[in-house]
Amino acid sequence: MDSWEFNKIAGAILATLIFLLVIKFATEALFEPEKPVKEAYHVEGVVETASGGGASATPAVETLPDWGAVLPAADTANGKSVSIKCEQCHDLSKGGSAKIGPPLYGVLGRPRATVAGFSYSSGMSSSHNPWTYDEVFQFIKSPGSYVSGTKMTFAGISSEKQRIDLIAYLRTQNDNPPPIPAPKPAAAPAAPAGTAAATPPKK
Repeated sequence: MDSWEFNKIAGAILATLIFLLVIKFATEALFEPEKPVKEAYHVEGVVETASGGGASATPAVETLPDWGAVLPAADTANGKSVSIKCEQCHDLSKGGSAKIGPPLYGVLGRPRATVAGFSYSSGMSSSHNPWTYDEVFQFIKSPGSYVSGTKMTFAGISSEKQRIDLIAYLRTQNDNPPPIPAPKPAAAPAAPAGTAAATPPKK
């Protein structure tokens, strides 16, 4: 094979490669998908980070409810509807057995990680304090953030009302629920700014 024929073959190969690259770039430009303006679906309870670095943001500290005031007014029917999210992994019926998670009948007031025969994570079994109203309220907002290392993959319930209603419903699924505490006393009104305390008149 002389140099002329070799050059023709090399030129044909090079031209083919260039043609394929042009086709590839043109196809990508024509069919590049547009990014949506906003997300189509957001998993409730997942907290996004401002930095975009992929690490979970620490949930903001919220004021705990006044259980003496909110529980009597809670919507237990709505709480039962919300409990459907729990029933995917937990049995709420009396005498129910473990599913993916432990049974939840009587969970309020029950010491943590104490259902016989259920294999808890080390994070969950690190404490056996009882499930108080405050504990359940904070836990179901973001289980993974509240109990580090929990096997519970549920994202959480961000709505304060839904959590209160759910807790009110869970209270009905209990033979001996924790008592409802007395409402907290109303805070004394603050004195107007710049008002000096009155001094008794001199005699």
